Amino acid sequence: MVYIGIDLGGTNIAVGVVSEAGSILAEASTKTLYQRPYQEIVKDMADCAMKALAKANLTVDDVKSIGIGIPGVANQETGMVIFCTNLGWADIPLRDELQKYINKPVFIDNDANVAGLAESYAGVSAGCKSSVFITLGTGVGGGIIIDGKTWTGAHSRAGEMGHLNLVVDGIPCTCGNNGCVERYCSATALIHMGKQACLGYPDCDIMKRASGDPEKINAKIVIDSAKAGDPVAVRIFAEYTRYLALFINTITSFFDPDMIVLGGGVSHAGEFLLNAIREQLPRYLMFKALPAPKLELAQLGNEAGIIGAAMLGKTI
Repeated sequence: MVYIGIDLGGTNIAVGVVSEAGSILAEASTKTLYQRPYQEIVKDMADCAMKALAKANLTVDDVKSIGIGIPGVANQETGMVIFCTNLGWADIPLRDELQKYINKPVFIDNDANVAGLAESYAGVSAGCKSSVFITLGTGVGGGIIIDGKTWTGAHSRAGEMGHLNLVVDGIPCTCGNNGCVERYCSATALIHMGKQACLGYPDCDIMKRASGDPEKINAKIVIDSAKAGDPVAVRIFAEYTRYLALFINTITSFFDPDMIVLGGGVSHAGEFLLNAIREQLPRYLMFKALPAPKLELAQLGNEAGIIGAAMLGKTI
């Protein structure tokens, strides 16, 4: 038997046929075009699933279940999408709608949760009893994995780590609160720090790499400048990784997982990022004599969404 994994994003729908071992056997994709009625988007999901099955020379009879990773929150029991901001969805009967086309069990979870599940099943955290997956991208997302299953909490909102309060009365967040982790630890936050610093140092390496245009500054430019030893960028990166260390200390104190996995665009900084966090983290840990969770980089990249979604059918 095989599993179908669907990675539903605001831009693309990616679907894969996944083996019992967590390998992608075939894929198909299409544009989401999220402005359309949800019924049309769900039909495209089903069509992509059928195309992927055909590529793998398989049929619906070979499918055990379908999993969907969404950029939002779903009710596992009812199969309803509670809300999905990027798609403009609220109270959408996703499971029932998809089963009109493919009558198989359907499981739905947040995209960060399924990425964490993928890593715990076929990636860097495989073999760990517990792990926390953190995405450092436009925002900050998280997934909690315990005994090979995603933990979504009593009301399907566990793992919203980007909106933990990191700084009291800090920078206003898009969620309506102030001082959220997302305002200090995302790629967006790093870009903001870079732009602010360049106001006082217009001749710094960051501005040179951005061709003198602050609007061209991105996270990679700030990180590359820090790697090159530019004093302004080094100072920004130290501040950024200090916030990350504080955030990771909060996770460690509250949950103490075997491993914390970093994914998302900022994680492409690799060991440069890990080493900076590892250097700062010990000063914040309460029990300094005890082992801390391992801190590692995600391995599966763009495949994580499909693999993790597919594996929902094996774990829920």
